[in-house]
Amino acid sequence: MSENHWLRSVAGVLCVAALLLGPNANLLAQTPDRQAKNPPEPGASAAAPQMPDIPEVLYGAAYYHEYEPYERLDQDVAMMKAAGLNVVRMGESTWSLWEPEDGHFEYAWMDRVVDAMSKAGIKVIMGTPTYSIPTWLYHEHPEILVRPLGGGKTFYGMRQNMDIENPTYRYYCERLIRNLVAHYRDNPDVIGWQIDNETASYGASNRDVFVGFVNHLKQKFGTPENLNKAWFLNYWGEDIDSWEDMPTRDDAQSTGYKLEWSRWQQMRVTDFLAWQAGLVREYRGPGQFVTTDFGGVMRSDVNENAVAAVLDIPAVNVYHGTQDHFDGSQQSFQEDFTRSLKHGNFLVTETNAQTTDWTSAYQYPPYDGQLREDVYTHLSNGADMIEYWHWASIPANQETYWKGVLSHDFEPNRAYAEVSRTGNELKKIQSHLVGLEQHNQVAILWSRDSLNAISFMPFAESGPQWSGGSPVADYATLVRQFHDALYRLNVGTDFVFPETKDFSQYKLLIVPALYISDDALLQRISDYVKNGGHVVMTFKSGFASENSAVRWVRAPGPLREACGFSYQEFSNLEHPLALRGDPYHVGAENQAMYWAEFLMPEHARAIAYYDHPFFGRWPAITENHFGAGTLLYEGTYLSEPLQQAVLLDQLRDIGLAGPDQQLPTAIHAVHGTNRLGEHIDYYFNYSGDPVTFAYSGRAGADLLTGHSVADGQSITLRPWDLMIVNEQ
Repeated sequence: MSENHWLRSVAGVLCVAALLLGPNANLLAQTPDRQAKNPPEPGASAAAPQMPDIPEVLYGAAYYHEYEPYERLDQDVAMMKAAGLNVVRMGESTWSLWEPEDGHFEYAWMDRVVDAMSKAGIKVIMGTPTYSIPTWLYHEHPEILVRPLGGGKTFYGMRQNMDIENPTYRYYCERLIRNLVAHYRDNPDVIGWQIDNETASYGASNRDVFVGFVNHLKQKFGTPENLNKAWFLNYWGEDIDSWEDMPTRDDAQSTGYKLEWSRWQQMRVTDFLAWQAGLVREYRGPGQFVTTDFGGVMRSDVNENAVAAVLDIPAVNVYHGTQDHFDGSQQSFQEDFTRSLKHGNFLVTETNAQTTDWTSAYQYPPYDGQLREDVYTHLSNGADMIEYWHWASIPANQETYWKGVLSHDFEPNRAYAEVSRTGNELKKIQSHLVGLEQHNQVAILWSRDSLNAISFMPFAESGPQWSGGSPVADYATLVRQFHDALYRLNVGTDFVFPETKDFSQYKLLIVPALYISDDALLQRISDYVKNGGHVVMTFKSGFASENSAVRWVRAPGPLREACGFSYQEFSNLEHPLALRGDPYHVGAENQAMYWAEFLMPEHARAIAYYDHPFFGRWPAITENHFGAGTLLYEGTYLSEPLQQAVLLDQLRDIGLAGPDQQLPTAIHAVHGTNRLGEHIDYYFNYSGDPVTFAYSGRAGADLLTGHSVADGQSITLRPWDLMIVNEQ
């Protein structure tokens, strides 16, 4: 055995022991030639998550001086300062520079960048660079790479290709994190830590992942017999008599298995990020917050709610359409969700600068005004930081065409000019914009279990039967349809979750296809209606238990009394059907599609029927008065305009419709209260034409122009422009 091989073996054994012994064990787990690299003792700032106080709008970019082809640090910093940028995110992508060889740490390359930012008054968020392993680590420990379902091999060369539970991987991560955080904990200009980057489960099915899953099943179900019953494993005779008989997930057909495995993947991600957050808190300096950047939201394998609980403040990377597809809806969708995680403000760690994509096939630089309008869009949704990805475009490799503020020539350009205008504008008005809170009366119930379970049993696929088509509509499209409709209606929206104990702060609760639910959640929804709440619910709700087993009572199971109907049959719709008489007056868009439940009203009132000789005997939409509230049920999938019309009708019925619902299509309104107690009204023109509308708030002044604004005043917004009214 070679010396290096012996050292690696010792390190692996010590790592396993370290994970068992506790958070300080890895300080003892160094091989003999690494002991001098141990970081100093932990600081006194380990604490539970607490939302940080962000006194100003943080406006900046991810900065990778190490990617630039020539030395230009001073020039970059000067350009940032002139543009009004006050924050950068750095360090999360280059483990190979922090630790160029096993146990040898380098800081000088980053220290000079941090020092330059500090002198310019630019704050730093540092990332733990654990999402992209260096070549030496792969070479020494190829076993840390992901084993995908089915057992295929994962090769080195792509980021996020490791088993995040592997003890050897964790050993090297922990040593790196402890050294890195300890190095910068006393730097007051390093204001926060981003742990990892766009973390997910990466589809890992390594042996340790499977063993952990079986241990999880033992804790949850207790005995194999209980598991057999919960998952109905006597189907095809797949009962397990002992835990050792448990098959792998590779070719499992059980819907219960698939659903629980998806939960296990989420738990793995949460555990990994909670573990990193704990390490950072041991060593961080006073005032340094802990965050992570969600790579988009509503991921099937990431429980953002659980992750947010271990963060001081959540962050999200938001990419969206530009040019004629720039309307603010994607930003609102992702940021309404992120804001709802901790019922507070959040950070945008990445968003569009110029163009995006891993190819050059989708290069659509924003129109004039869209970069500026985008910043205020994020702020109106509750963001306290907006950072572009990234400062300067990369000359080569996968993200060559995911361009930064500066193009490949590194010279001032159209984007830089607009960023500069925005940054210097923010300096003057940011005290009125930071910490904006929305107080919404409408919420959408989001269920990740339903997302996953419906993906196992899609209700709408392309192609003929047995053709192996792909879904054309699913849980995600239904949720997005509801949010888009509310967004177009200028209705502020929160998200609530199956764990939410009380929905009473909302006047309207949207429940899309709640396919997976325990009885307790269904009871909370029923009680919410009975006590005066209003619900809009769709098909497939209440259908299956928390173990993805269809309830063996007449649908919709425990919701039957609140819904006021039952049903025993359902059908896919081969072609869209019209609703008889076009009850919502949407003309050619009067269409239902994909799915129809044969609703049999018991106490509910039929609102709309299918216009069809067979399906026409059953209502497509019903409404039931239950206790002091109402429950409107859609037994089918509606077209987008029809869905919007149904929601507008509901908003009017329950007193939530007003002047905002009469604004021109291109105008979007957002309202909130800032930390000064001032009421702030945003009005955006998301179009390339001037648009005129009547302002309907209290008298005030436009923060951007200083002009006074009166109730009822006619306002004309220029293309891709906005108004921010500070009400008196």
